Amino acid sequence: MAEYPQLLHTVLDTTRPRQLAEFYRQLLGLRYRPGDEPPADGSADDADWLVLVDSAGARRLAFQQVAHLPRTTWPRHDVPMQLHVDFTVSSRAELHRQRERAEALGAELLLDRTDDPDEPLYVFADLSGHPFCMLVA
Repeated sequence: MAEYPQLLHTVLDTTRPRQLAEFYRQLLGLRYRPGDEPPADGSADDADWLVLVDSAGARRLAFQQVAHLPRTTWPRHDVPMQLHVDFTVSSRAELHRQRERAEALGAELLLDRTDDPDEPLYVFADLSGHPFCMLVA
């Protein structure tokens, strides 16, 4: 039987790993990999690599510090997005609820396509400018 590579996690570049990890932790209900939690004593956090896991401990997202990150100009292609993440919700009502949550956490709405009868969705930018979609599945 053939063996195939397995996806470990998706890594997002950011100039602020803790801030972006915290955004996705709260948005998606994930938790930090043991050892990646914020300093308990409130001291300065110099983490340059953080991993978020699901309730079973499976890695989902990682955050890697970079010195500079040009923000995508999507939908223009001057600075392409190169990668984006899609998230699904169960209903239009939940889609609207999750929009409020995402924006309260600091996401920026880039596109509102909730009037599409076949695939209502929002496109957001996270705190580092990475686009992500939220749609009804």
